[in-house]
Amino acid sequence: MQEVVTMDTVKYLNPERKYTEKQLAFLDAMAGEAKGNINQAIKLAGYGNVSHRDVVPYLQDELIAIAEYILAYNGAKAAFGMVGVLDDPTALGAKNSVAAAKEVLDRIGIVKKEKLEVSTDEGNGIFILPAKRQEETDNED
Repeated sequence: MQEVVTMDTVKYLNPERKYTEKQLAFLDAMAGEAKGNINQAIKLAGYGNVSHRDVVPYLQDELIAIAEYILAYNGAKAAFGMVGVLDDPTALGAKNSVAAAKEVLDRIGIVKKEKLEVSTDEGNGIFILPAKRQEETDNED
């Protein structure tokens, strides 16, 4: 049996693992036509009357990889959605759009940068040095 794997499928498959045709069809459906709907993906893969409990536990890592891939794939869309609110801040659902975009960007690792600035009014700082080691004090004597 020769497996036909699409380019997108390769991104979330474990190369050290063997998959059945139904498992590959299920993963393809989850990442594609079923849009994450497990029951629909099970039907599209041709499993018949099988519970998600019979399919999902064996493909848990692959399903997580699909979710990560989808979030990364939509990162640019989230950024444009956030910036689009700048053009029309009164658009219907603008607040929800920004919140959703922020969540997607946070999950793919693009987070708001925090800067910490320390300053004093007088300009005279105190610098505390660590205690001298015993060897250094013996050499000075």
